[in-house]
Amino acid sequence: MTVRQRIVLLIALTFAALGGIGGYALYHSYLGAKEVKSVTEGVVPSTIQSVELMGQLKDIQIATLSMLSAPDAATAQQLHGELVARKTTLQDALAMQLKQADSQAQRGLIQEAQQSLDNYFASIDDTARFKLAGQQEAAEATMAATVDQYLREQGLLIDAVQLEKRRSKDQAIDTLNQNLTNASATLAIVTVASVLGLAFIGLLLYRQIIHPIGEMEAKMTAIATSQDFTHRVPVTRNDEIGKSIMAFNAMIEKIQESSELVRQKSADIHAMLQYIPQGILTLEAGGRIHPEFSDHLATLLDTRDIAGRPVSEVVFAGATLGADATDQALTAIDACIGEDGMNFDFNAHLLPREILRQQPDGGIRTWELSWSPITDEHGTIARLLLCIRDVTELRQLAHAAQQQQEELAIIGEIVAVDHLKFEAFADSAADFIETNERLVRSAADQPDARTAVVTELFRNMHTLKGNARTYGMLRLSDVAHVAEQRYDALRQDPAAWDTPALLADLAATRDMLQRYQTIESTKLRGRGAGTDTAAGASNAAMEPAQLQALATRLREAVQSGEAPTLQAATAEVAHALQLGASVRLTDTLSGAIASLPSLAADLNKETPSVHIDDAGIALHHEVAGTLRNVFTHLLRNAMDHGIEESEARVREGKPAAGRIVIDMTLHPETLQLRMADDGRGLNLERIRAKAVEAGLIEEHHGHDDEALAQLIFEPGFSTASAVTAVSGRGVGMDAVKAFVAAHGGDVALRLRGAASAGAHRAFDILIHLPAHFALRTQA
Repeated sequence: MTVRQRIVLLIALTFAALGGIGGYALYHSYLGAKEVKSVTEGVVPSTIQSVELMGQLKDIQIATLSMLSAPDAATAQQLHGELVARKTTLQDALAMQLKQADSQAQRGLIQEAQQSLDNYFASIDDTARFKLAGQQEAAEATMAATVDQYLREQGLLIDAVQLEKRRSKDQAIDTLNQNLTNASATLAIVTVASVLGLAFIGLLLYRQIIHPIGEMEAKMTAIATSQDFTHRVPVTRNDEIGKSIMAFNAMIEKIQESSELVRQKSADIHAMLQYIPQGILTLEAGGRIHPEFSDHLATLLDTRDIAGRPVSEVVFAGATLGADATDQALTAIDACIGEDGMNFDFNAHLLPREILRQQPDGGIRTWELSWSPITDEHGTIARLLLCIRDVTELRQLAHAAQQQQEELAIIGEIVAVDHLKFEAFADSAADFIETNERLVRSAADQPDARTAVVTELFRNMHTLKGNARTYGMLRLSDVAHVAEQRYDALRQDPAAWDTPALLADLAATRDMLQRYQTIESTKLRGRGAGTDTAAGASNAAMEPAQLQALATRLREAVQSGEAPTLQAATAEVAHALQLGASVRLTDTLSGAIASLPSLAADLNKETPSVHIDDAGIALHHEVAGTLRNVFTHLLRNAMDHGIEESEARVREGKPAAGRIVIDMTLHPETLQLRMADDGRGLNLERIRAKAVEAGLIEEHHGHDDEALAQLIFEPGFSTASAVTAVSGRGVGMDAVKAFVAAHGGDVALRLRGAASAGAHRAFDILIHLPAHFALRTQA
């Protein structure tokens, strides 16, 4: 018989008047059971689940740290996928908490935790992207800067949710206790009222109801006071009270499981501090080290005497920081601990991120330092977290890899150039460097001569840089560009002349050139064998059979004794010998022409076609190198200034790719080379404006178009609106003129046709050299 049945039966048999009182007591008993059920199946499970949230959050943080320290991208990707699943689990748990919330405060906190969770996982995703991209330092920085911040924020919110849940649980238990107490009091009144006739019945009801409830109340109080969740209330019956006791025991069991989980997670974190390969410590007020630190820190420092000591004596001692940097770091630490979290943002730049530390064995180790603030619930920095990682081997490997990568890149640049072309370029570059060094030393004590010297220095280095770019030797081009920049500054301010700096630039250029030559001679030894004829090299050394035939021809002419025959044979042999020591224009310009595709790509233009007509004329070696330098400038200027981008050309009805024509004509006294392109031509109005701006002509002084065109050969003159790696410094055409003049020639522009609507004029570049630099391939 149940408690309810006993009460009803006893009241029915005893006094009809007591029926109302018994019914009231029964009603309170029913409410008590209902409230117990509500607590055990609603409030308490929800509280237990809120406790589990912290464990899930710590699981996510451990998984994030595992992903960050993953040895490879595949493992990191797998761990990131597990993080996504954990995120869903935690989101579902928060959603369930929101559904079970019984107050506006709980709902607000849970909603804020959901928003913080999104920010937290967004930061984890950023860390994962850096990790998967191989940017370990950026991943760790993101971890320290944002993930930890959102972790703390999430932890605080979950703590607040747990606090609200516990408060709700305590209120429910208090209400339940109060209701049970009221029910007990009511039943006690009924018992007292019926004591005369129902003493036995009252005693029986006390034993069956009041005593078990009191035991359960006492046990609940003891558990709440001691937090020992191993206690259980004995179940000796299967009625309502027995079931309530069973539900209470189940609730305590769940709480015990959650507590064990929290303890296990704490043990995991402690184990992580023992085995993680990083020196982890926290700093308290005064810059002293907290007793809890990772075991690896003792390995790094080679001592366990760490706790309580100042960081200046433990970490900074023996480091190459310097007194000022050390003082700044210690001051920044003192300025952060005990202050608002914002102070860390203000002073973080004073904390060293990498130090070199002297070891007891005399070696130098490189340590990478990561700093993070640890704040309390009020946002005050309680401690500073410092993570130390030994990156000595990593830095050494990175440096070695960089050196190997640069050497491989240089080898790739050299391999792309024919052996003989490389040698010709290297000889030319060495001559330019030697000439510039001689000029610098000669002008060191002659300030009045420096203006003219700077012009020649600039011209030579610009040509060297252009040739290096032509052959794709970008590192040498970059070093030459530094020297060229200094010369450009001297053109603006000759008083800035610095002989040691100028010589240092030349030494750096020479060193880079020698590096190319060393790599070519050691790493690519023997590659010159079997190569084709290079620009600037002989068309072909005469075969032995050809030499024998010429010797026979000359011997027969001598034996004939006829002057005309001997004269003809002599002329034929002389012509053959000259031809054997000559080069064709196509071979001379092959290197400059081969560089046009890459130059066109840099300028976002189509590669032009180049048509060369040498009219059967060969060139002497003496002038081949000069023409190679000359056309390096001319072709680059044509690409940058003359030939338009493909879209503009198509709009004007031209082919998308430009066309460049180079031809030669040999006259009795001169050799003429002509170059023309189908680009837009010269902008004479812009030339006039630039000439006026440079003071070359007066603004209102009349100059015909031909005279204006010749101004582009003036030193420093350029119509470019901006300086680029290709042109814009006003040295290209000046260099062309100087190179040609050095061989007794001249260069000029010849305008073609009338001015177009845009004031542009087509033109030919005419180069005249003495005729003795050329000869016909046929005698």
